[in-house]
Amino acid sequence: MPGVPDSGDSGLRAANTRLRELLAERDARIEEQAARIAEQAAENAELRQAMAALQSQVADLAAQVKANSRNSSKPPSSDGLAKPSPKSLRGKSGRRPGRPKGQPGATMELTDQPDKTVKHRPAKCGCCGKSLKNAPVTAVERRQVIDIPPVKAVTTEHQMLTVQCGCGRETKARAPDGVTAPVQYGPRVMGTGICLWHGQFLSGDRACQALAEMFGCAPSPAALAAAARKTAGFLAPALAAITRHLIAAEVVHFDETGFRTAGKLAWVHSASAGKFALFTVHAKRGKDGMKAAGVLPSFAGIAVHDAWAPYDTFGNVAGHALCGAHVLRELVAVAETGTDLDKTWAQQAIDALLALNEAAGAARAAGQDAIDTETLAKHEDWYRKAAGTGVALNAARQGKLQQKRHALATRMKTREDDYLRFARDLRVPFTNDRASHCTSWGRCAVFVWVRRLGWLADVILAWGGDIFAGSRAAGDAVRVAAA
Repeated sequence: MPGVPDSGDSGLRAANTRLRELLAERDARIEEQAARIAEQAAENAELRQAMAALQSQVADLAAQVKANSRNSSKPPSSDGLAKPSPKSLRGKSGRRPGRPKGQPGATMELTDQPDKTVKHRPAKCGCCGKSLKNAPVTAVERRQVIDIPPVKAVTTEHQMLTVQCGCGRETKARAPDGVTAPVQYGPRVMGTGICLWHGQFLSGDRACQALAEMFGCAPSPAALAAAARKTAGFLAPALAAITRHLIAAEVVHFDETGFRTAGKLAWVHSASAGKFALFTVHAKRGKDGMKAAGVLPSFAGIAVHDAWAPYDTFGNVAGHALCGAHVLRELVAVAETGTDLDKTWAQQAIDALLALNEAAGAARAAGQDAIDTETLAKHEDWYRKAAGTGVALNAARQGKLQQKRHALATRMKTREDDYLRFARDLRVPFTNDRASHCTSWGRCAVFVWVRRLGWLADVILAWGGDIFAGSRAAGDAVRVAAA
């Protein structure tokens, strides 16, 4: 060995000492390398954790970028130019395009009692050129033009005469009802203005301008608003009738949406069943707004709505039915952003819900009161297993996406009765689309009832066709309007 003497005890001792020094150096290097390895391992663990967090953030951001009206609660108007191509979950109905067979058409037809008849007689013969003044008529071709005659505002002066009796007492005639000012616009003018404002979506200024251009009279926007408030008061009996009808209904749809009034955020609440719908505006979205609407607190039927928690606080209802369209959008989002295993359970749940919806529709069409027992049990089992798998796969709840998926699967599992109520009770529809259409369509309503409560105009609206009991028809639509 280099550096070790060849003979003698001293040489052996020196060699032993040298070996110990070398071993100590080796052990020191090993400890140093072990410390470095441990440090690198800790650093790698931190990097892996950071990478997992970044991957989760990237997945969250990617999911946000992919979110659209088809896989989330975003409205179609938010899709912009990146609107996704249609991918309906509905299967082909087999119906051909165009008007369904047997459905009545809307073709304009000749009337036998025209308001005016104009006869057009040829002056000369088209062959020889002779006069046809006294020639006999051999055929008549009828063509009718429907038009509006020129309309002009008519000023009616009411003169209240004062007459002196033989006894010397003078008596003045009373003005007709509604004639309260020296000069004012009549009910037809104001009614037309209200229709243009609340029915045809013109602003108050443009509604008044339209009256001026069409009829030559232009009330001020303030006068039109006052007339709208007065007209709205006539709806109180209709609102009471609609509320009673909804409370007595077996199934009622409920929804809510944001609405700005007086420059602040408020909430439009809707309750609808059959041909009736009630709209209320309240400062609160939750239970307070629902109670103020007056339907849910007294309702004892089945309430169809989304998974907004305040609906579940009303224990007086016979049952809750959660919207299938909402859960389908959530499942589509899982299928588009989740792992392969997540995509599998989400697609299985989608297939089960669509199959049950198709079976429910077929049963209703056949006049049956329930889905075939075997079919119901089969797809319920698919749904149940899909929800259980979703809970298990996302139990770690790492990152927002996994938390969302776990919350969805857990809700599907715990609220199975509410999500599948449409399949177990054929009175209940699969979706809450009716209520969603009402709340979005409530912004284009016609009749309003406005009460001033501080800054908030409390607007209660109604929709109904035969409830004005001898006064006036309610119309087919309602517009939310805070004057």
